[in-house]
Amino acid sequence: MTTITHTPAWILNGQKGTESLKYVENLALPQLGAHDVLIKIHAASLNYREVVLATGKFGLPIKENIVPSSDGAGVVEAVGSGVTQFQPGDKVCTHLTSNMPKDAPANFADINTGLGQIIDGTLRSYGVFPDTSLVKMPTTLTFAEAATLTCSGLTAWNALFGLATKEPKRGDIVLIQGTGGVSIAALQFALAAGATVIATTSSDAKVTRLKELGASHVINYRTTEKWGEAVKHLTPDGRGVDIVVDVGGLSTLRQSLESVRPEGLIALTGLLGEGGPNPPTILDGLNYLCITRGLLLGSRVQFETMNRFIEEHGIKPILDEKTFTLGEVKEAYDYMTQQRHFSKVAIQIS
Repeated sequence: MTTITHTPAWILNGQKGTESLKYVENLALPQLGAHDVLIKIHAASLNYREVVLATGKFGLPIKENIVPSSDGAGVVEAVGSGVTQFQPGDKVCTHLTSNMPKDAPANFADINTGLGQIIDGTLRSYGVFPDTSLVKMPTTLTFAEAATLTCSGLTAWNALFGLATKEPKRGDIVLIQGTGGVSIAALQFALAAGATVIATTSSDAKVTRLKELGASHVINYRTTEKWGEAVKHLTPDGRGVDIVVDVGGLSTLRQSLESVRPEGLIALTGLLGEGGPNPPTILDGLNYLCITRGLLLGSRVQFETMNRFIEEHGIKPILDEKTFTLGEVKEAYDYMTQQRHFSKVAIQIS
């Protein structure tokens, strides 16, 4: 039996923004149940989901004094009597949901009962998690790199490979939007599959970085209003891209439709922006002759498949050049919400 009973941690004691974050030195850990796993958490990464929960946006509830964040990686310290797939010493990543079958797609109900909202998350040194909320991490990654996979990595993977008939292949063209975690992971996965990548950004300063990572073309969507048409002009015969990884929802969907080829795929992964007048509707799929597919995260089976792909192709998730310690979590959230980051913001815990 483990003798670890308490842990340093951040808790969210309200929904008034980052001012509701409180650091505690000795948060009590629950006793290890039959299907629980005790993890020494080495790294976490941040998502806008935590900001939404901290501000109470959309009326989403949280458990009282919840430990925030769903994304993390660490080492198994102890397992419950019914745990068979993990043992002490295993390196693991967290999976946001824990109450769904291994191969089932996530829905909003699953996410709203997941890590960092109803189940204590990863901004702590130790955590007890259900064995269904863990997968073994890629052996080729650091803990900080592996901590990026829970949400953004898995979402990007599902966007590109979740529909078997539309998986990217050599000769395809994939459009990624912005430089957030989902977009950068999608860029890396698409390139590893042999596809060509076109990227958009709002910052000229990030154009060089995107090209260094392998994007063939980069368009500044702030200075190019009709960037969907501009993207299409970059494709052979102006046919359009094969896959769009759309992260903005109503703020980007119209231009995504303008960029995609007939029978191409738009993978809807996020709601980062607000739309203007005359938003697209489901009937636009008929007007543009394309497929639109909504998705949330991915299953644990997809997570395991993604991890094998990462190992086989030597993919190293991209971290922002600035990292933070567990004691600097508030500063890290401020840094992220000010959009000063590139890809993922990591928290080094151990």
